[in-house]
Amino acid sequence: MLESTGSASDSVSLYFHVPFCTHKCAYCHFYVIPDKDSFKLQYMEGLQLEWFRWLPVLKNKKIVSVYFGGGTPALLGAPAISKILSWIHSDLVFTTDNPEITLEANPENITKELMTEYASAGINRVSIGIQTLDPHLLKVLERLHSAQKALDAIWMTREAGIKNISVDLMYDLPGQTLDIWNRTLKEIQQLPITHLSLYNLTIEPHTLFFKQQEVLRKQLPDPDTSLQMYENAISVLAEGGLEQYEISAFARDGKWSQHNVGYWTARPFLGLGPSAFSYWDNKRFRNVANLSRYCKALLQGDSPIDFSEELSPEARRQELLAVQLRLLHGVDLALFQQKHGTISLGPLEQLQKEGLVLLSEGRARLTKRGVLFYDTVASELI
Repeated sequence: MLESTGSASDSVSLYFHVPFCTHKCAYCHFYVIPDKDSFKLQYMEGLQLEWFRWLPVLKNKKIVSVYFGGGTPALLGAPAISKILSWIHSDLVFTTDNPEITLEANPENITKELMTEYASAGINRVSIGIQTLDPHLLKVLERLHSAQKALDAIWMTREAGIKNISVDLMYDLPGQTLDIWNRTLKEIQQLPITHLSLYNLTIEPHTLFFKQQEVLRKQLPDPDTSLQMYENAISVLAEGGLEQYEISAFARDGKWSQHNVGYWTARPFLGLGPSAFSYWDNKRFRNVANLSRYCKALLQGDSPIDFSEELSPEARRQELLAVQLRLLHGVDLALFQQKHGTISLGPLEQLQKEGLVLLSEGRARLTKRGVLFYDTVASELI
């Protein structure tokens, strides 16, 4: 069902990048700017221009999901989010009566009252950036919330009527031990969440961690500990009913992220806002990562896009195959080739010999070892 839905040519997703933050965390490499009212007014003016620029292209499409990412989209305010959603409802059609509409939020910004406003605006799923429940690691990451505030944020979101709640969790952190990680997992799996996204720390350029990397790398878990952390996450979260359905994603009661499933199955998505990425008509492109330049281009009637690329059909097929293998139910090879063109089975057969992929009943799926060493699988396919 997901494969056919994700690839339907008229089914698309929308992503809005909301760049406002009260503080930039030490590991963050995303485009963010201070939370100022003047910037928000400028942002909404530019976003509306970009929306109407794309509207003729969107008119014959059906919207599967809407995602407000950032930054901290919860800082934009419910009236602004409601206005954006009104543009969509006024001009476009959704694929269901209850489409997934996600808002990212940080624990320190969440109150029951604010989440109630967002629920009334049309938000029905919230992704909360918890990252860790360890007090020391929260300071290392320069997060602004406490562990207790993170827990309170989940309960307040539920009390506001939003029951579809995802949290982000990080491992491979400086000074993080297996004991710390296991305690966090035990606590997380008991919480009333429907989804969890798991990330291992990557030290990116243009971050505080990048400047400190010589010291930090000595404090990171060794490769064996990192692998054990990942394996423990899979088993402990499963004990709490959060079943792994993708390399880094876990869901309770089948509450998969429909928006992210689109990424993994090549559903076209349009990204709006400064620095937003898109995948459309087999092209990838990105808006300029600067609010002033973004708005200036749109006010002049120009495109805010500053990067684009189009892969060859063969490269696109191989990349898509690798990405779809992230989903643990695997890839229907006949259906995949029917939609995207013929692939060579040689690399998959070699991966099967290495114990990383299983080929059975016309499907390719990762083995348990393949899940643990997915980067090896991807590098051999792309």
